[in-house]
Amino acid sequence: MAGREIFAGMRRWVPHFASSARRRPLSSLCSSSSSSFSSVDRRRDDELQSKIMGLRKPDRSATTVIQNWVDGGHRVSVLELRRVSVQLLKSKRFNHALQVLTWMETRSDFRMSPGDHAMRLQSIINVNGMLEAEEYFEQLTTASKKAACLPLLHGYVVERDTEKAEALMLKLGGLGLIVNPNPYNEMMKLYMSTSEYGKVPLVVQQMKKNKIPLTVLSYNLWMNANAKLSGFGSVEMVYKEMLNDNNVEVGWSTLSTLAGIYMKAGLVEKASFALRSAEKKLSNCNRLGYSFLITQYASLNSKEDVLRLWKASKAVAERIPCTNYMQILLCLVKLGDIVEAERIFMEWESNCFSYDIRVSNVLLGAYMRNGMTEKAEALHLHTLERGGQPNYKTWEILMEGRLKSQNMDKAVEAMKKGFHMLQDCHWRPSEETVMAFADYFEKHGNIEDANWYIRVIRSFGFASLTLYKSLLRMHLSAQRSASDILKMMEEDKVEMDEETSALVQAFRGPVRDAIELFNLMVLSRSCESLKASFVRQQYFLQGQALFENRSLENSSKPSVEQCQGLGIN
Repeated sequence: MAGREIFAGMRRWVPHFASSARRRPLSSLCSSSSSSFSSVDRRRDDELQSKIMGLRKPDRSATTVIQNWVDGGHRVSVLELRRVSVQLLKSKRFNHALQVLTWMETRSDFRMSPGDHAMRLQSIINVNGMLEAEEYFEQLTTASKKAACLPLLHGYVVERDTEKAEALMLKLGGLGLIVNPNPYNEMMKLYMSTSEYGKVPLVVQQMKKNKIPLTVLSYNLWMNANAKLSGFGSVEMVYKEMLNDNNVEVGWSTLSTLAGIYMKAGLVEKASFALRSAEKKLSNCNRLGYSFLITQYASLNSKEDVLRLWKASKAVAERIPCTNYMQILLCLVKLGDIVEAERIFMEWESNCFSYDIRVSNVLLGAYMRNGMTEKAEALHLHTLERGGQPNYKTWEILMEGRLKSQNMDKAVEAMKKGFHMLQDCHWRPSEETVMAFADYFEKHGNIEDANWYIRVIRSFGFASLTLYKSLLRMHLSAQRSASDILKMMEEDKVEMDEETSALVQAFRGPVRDAIELFNLMVLSRSCESLKASFVRQQYFLQGQALFENRSLENSSKPSVEQCQGLGIN
């Protein structure tokens, strides 16, 4: 319904065409109806769409492609640009979609429909943010606001901005623009995400008061909220009300929701019954329901039901997508059946057209987590031979698995390749992983790699005092200048402890004294027992004395016997 509301204007179009570089009159380039389109015109439209969709890099301009097309004497139809915009939005290529829609809006000879405005607002939200989207929304006509209100409200829901979402709902209600359930459903989603469960029943009351029919989604959200508020008893009351509502049909999604609530309450038998009932509602025209139920059966540790439903899902006529193979592999790995996962993986390999590395990553991760490193390495080589392109997750799995098995040379190789991809993803290594490589570089005196490493880690905001200390010790041991490191520490406003202060001081003294201080610090670092704190202090004072030209005669060095007596080896 939301799609029909927002894009309703797309059915009513009048083809317009922009002027060419020769500034020919607009009328000479326009056709009055779609029936005037020849097969040549349609091929040209397809060619333009192909050119725009072929702009894979975000920094390449769709505006330039359209303008060059027009300047070449070709005409451009509103229908074609709308169709391209929809495809771009579906592909989450919001920047190119915004460029196409902006080009349309800036043309005085093009008339934007309410649906066009809704698409442009959605693109603005994703490219330039909510502030610009709000300003754009205020400029729209009432008809366009009616179409664009849902993407704006959805933007507030994504940002969890309850105050602005509620204010928009009041404004839309005052203008009489809330005429379907979608805005109410968005508000319920918002309240669920912000844990304001008590507000969900209030939204339902408002819908009933305004005679807005509840949808399946409305009931599902209401049930989830009641589960949080007062348990499964009130959930069953909502379910019974839904059964008596002639405007909706209870489908697999509602029964799946009910099963999930029962599972969280520990009611396994009721959950299983709900899932069995949900299976009866599945359609052979769509795999989505199968995917949900398979995952829920896996949560119940019911491997037989997982495999049974996976087999049943093959009755759906459409080709099994890679995401479904990933899902079944994840479920089987979770259930501990790697052998069955291997069988299904081979089934996928025998049918895949292009090698999706995400599928093999599931099995690769299972091998590494279970200590099956030889199988993991063999699978990695196999995927490369099959044309698979490793992504950051591949290198993360290999890196952590090789770290765990102490295969450090290969772990460093995976780390370098994985870090190279960090710019394009949200994954970040754990602090434990970060320090494992730092310790390895320090142990082997690999100062060049360590210098590269600190800069990469720092660029992602993961530099720490412990990491800086490791690098300082390495430079001191190699009698190398640490001016760059000290500068980075100063820029990062690193708060130094005693050991760091002594290391920093060492770089300001003679090399001979610095080396001696370094040796003292190495010994003091082994005094980890709290009982040995005074021993650490003795070494620290000795280090300071070196640079203050004080006599060390009164600064007694702890004996081996003293250290052993304190439990220091």
